Amino acid sequence: MPQAMQNVFQRLGKAIGSFTLAQRTIALIGVAVLALGAVALGSWITRPQLAPLFTGLTPSDANAIVEQLRSSGVAYELADGGATVMVPQQEVYDQRLTAAAAGLPSGVSDGYTLLDDMGVTTSEFQQSVTYKRAIEGELARTISSLEGVSAASVQLAIPEESVFVAETADPTASVFVETRGNTSIAPKQVEAIVHLTSAAISGMKPEDVAVIDQAGHTLSAVGVGTRGSADQQATEYEAHVASGIQEMLDRVVGAGNATVTVAAEMSNETSERTSETYTAPEGEISSDEQTRSESYTGGAGGTGVLGPDNIAVPDGEAGGNYTSTESTRNNVVNKETETTTTPAGAVTRQTVSVAVDAAAVKGMDVTSIEGLVATAAGLDTARGDAVTVEVMPFSTIDADAAQQALLDAKEAEEAERMEELLRTSLVAAAIALPLLIAAVILGIRTRRRSSSDPLPAPLELTSETLLLDALAAEPLPAAAAPAIESLPTEVLAIDPDDEPDEPDQVSLERQRVELESLARRDPQKTAEVLRTLMMDRVDA
Repeated sequence: MPQAMQNVFQRLGKAIGSFTLAQRTIALIGVAVLALGAVALGSWITRPQLAPLFTGLTPSDANAIVEQLRSSGVAYELADGGATVMVPQQEVYDQRLTAAAAGLPSGVSDGYTLLDDMGVTTSEFQQSVTYKRAIEGELARTISSLEGVSAASVQLAIPEESVFVAETADPTASVFVETRGNTSIAPKQVEAIVHLTSAAISGMKPEDVAVIDQAGHTLSAVGVGTRGSADQQATEYEAHVASGIQEMLDRVVGAGNATVTVAAEMSNETSERTSETYTAPEGEISSDEQTRSESYTGGAGGTGVLGPDNIAVPDGEAGGNYTSTESTRNNVVNKETETTTTPAGAVTRQTVSVAVDAAAVKGMDVTSIEGLVATAAGLDTARGDAVTVEVMPFSTIDADAAQQALLDAKEAEEAERMEELLRTSLVAAAIALPLLIAAVILGIRTRRRSSSDPLPAPLELTSETLLLDALAAEPLPAAAAPAIESLPTEVLAIDPDDEPDEPDQVSLERQRVELESLARRDPQKTAEVLRTLMMDRVDA
């Protein structure tokens, strides 16, 4: 190993050896934090980028795909409760081809590919059932591709065609959807599923489609549609009217100074009425006219009557004349046919109650506020609608509690932020402090080493140097003998010849420390010795 490297390691060992227990503990913590950070950073950098291989898998398909990945030695991860399989991005397409060759995933509906396996001997019943299964599979596949839907199943109820037109029934459908993360889908998505399903079947109406999610919630019912029952429609109607009135009052009396409640009664009945009206057109307009005339003149023999054996027997009359005229005329008549269908959910009566804070309506006319509310709600006095506006003082207890809760939340957030900042500062200090201490110690060692190099003789001697020289000299001055004898034995025992070999800098440092200790314990005697030694040196 080069000498420079050996010197570096020796200096590092001496620096570490001079550490105290606390310094060594802090240094070990800093080194451990740095090592853990390096390991975490390395693992994050070397971690492969994963991409979804398949999503919305059934448990059986997921198990089969995982077994295939294990046999191929490909790393994988499961997500979405095991319904999604993640693999390294560079392996996605290869593993998809391998899974397709193995017929995975098998839970995907075949759709119209079912029609490819039909033979010549297939019966009409099998053809109709296969065709229905194909439509169900295509609809399920399309619905599963919607955002938020992981799996879907469609069941169709298509009645058989009948020659009796009056006995026909409308087709219906039921759709089961499973969402990702057990979340509910938006109403617009439910409406899209309903219209998508109804448009795929001839004669199916949107009201004939039922949609249910994995939690058992009915999103759309047959005969009701996506709007829900009458109670749900009433709730939505009340919320819509109340929001409009509340927004208007917030602009008039200020936010939080008025509250609105709407109660609506809706009918659960549905009705259908058909009426026909006939009116005569202006003027006589005939669509068709038919006239028939008959005339007859009798002869001498007369007509006679049938006698025995069907032989005509004259009746004795000379004859007669016969004339007949018949006319048929069909005139055009105006015909109007009107069919009126009233669905469930018609508003039969509604009432609006408004409470306004007394402190906010000073100088305002309550009657004008009542008129604004009645117009905004679309009240109809003929069906018994009513509006009530009352002015009263509002309670501020909830507002004060909310303000206090807001302040408490803000203080808690500030305290949490300061705690996080303190935690981050401690971690940074634990990392930076050992490095700073090591740098300081290394600088001190370097400075001491540089000060131990031979330098030119100083122009003037310090008191410590004079004292050391005097103690090291063999011929002691007579005047300094009493003072030297009175010094402690540890100073008199300082003899450079008797000490073991050690570096000059270390020996000088040790002697300096001992003299400083002596000066602290008996400064008067030390001063007398220094004074005597300095005087003797000057005389000499």
